[in-house]
Amino acid sequence: MSNTPSLSVADRQVNWTDRLPPRLRPYAMLARWDRPIGTWLLLLPCWAGLALAPGLPDPVLLVAFAIGAVAMRGAGCTVNDMADRDFDRRVERTRARPLASGALTLTQAGLFTLAQAAVGGLVLLVLPWPAVLITLLALPLVVIYPFMKRITWWPQAFLGLTFNWGILVGGVAAGAPWPAILLLYAGSIAWTIGYDTIYAHQDKADDALIGVRSTARLFGERTHGWLLLLYATTISGWAAAGWLAGKGPVFLAILLLIALYLFREARTVPIDDPAACLNAFRRHRWVGLALVAGLALDGWMIGT
Repeated sequence: MSNTPSLSVADRQVNWTDRLPPRLRPYAMLARWDRPIGTWLLLLPCWAGLALAPGLPDPVLLVAFAIGAVAMRGAGCTVNDMADRDFDRRVERTRARPLASGALTLTQAGLFTLAQAAVGGLVLLVLPWPAVLITLLALPLVVIYPFMKRITWWPQAFLGLTFNWGILVGGVAAGAPWPAILLLYAGSIAWTIGYDTIYAHQDKADDALIGVRSTARLFGERTHGWLLLLYATTISGWAAAGWLAGKGPVFLAILLLIALYLFREARTVPIDDPAACLNAFRRHRWVGLALVAGLALDGWMIGT
């Protein structure tokens, strides 16, 4: 493990993991602790589901979902890297990942997955049983998602189904109306396809060489038109969900700002500039935070 201190990836966001003991750094990379944007994009749909209900979200559930998002995102990334280690060795951006580089073995990664899943499982202790059941129904999606890029041009759609499942869990846990939950989920799936298509444009050249499929490769030069369609679906789903949940002018005002941002991005994002694509992808944390804020503030006003 003498080489682990030099492990790095091109798209890392934070470097506190460099201060970990050398033996732990590959695990931090495997769980993407140095790139928290994925954790945010997994967590924010959970919080949005909670915020659909009247009143402010339960702080215990907010914290529980945060812990669960860190653990389950890490477990999902570990499983993904186990499945993709041969592909990752052939892609410039991913060849330094711990399994692709040989810093960790499959056995070590498997044990790490179980440990993270056990931490994530603790969240179930604070959920009502219907929400627990819905959480468990997501497991097939978690298992099959890493393999979708091999068999379909739409792996981003399966990511959307998986990453936004927390809307169903959070909405049921908070007692939000089912029609609103489902419409928020549908809009968020379109949102995820959009932002992950932008992300996938970073790797489209390498993906074409090794046979990995994605909506970035499928859409190609038509990506901007597809993004407009996807984001129009997103805003429509979110607006309908808010209306059915009884949200009012605060939510609608924030949703209008989100729509203006998304439509501008859809028209202007430079899909042939990997650094710009990565930055655009990262900014979707603020889109999700704005959605949660709009739902929660309006829910607080309704509740009072």
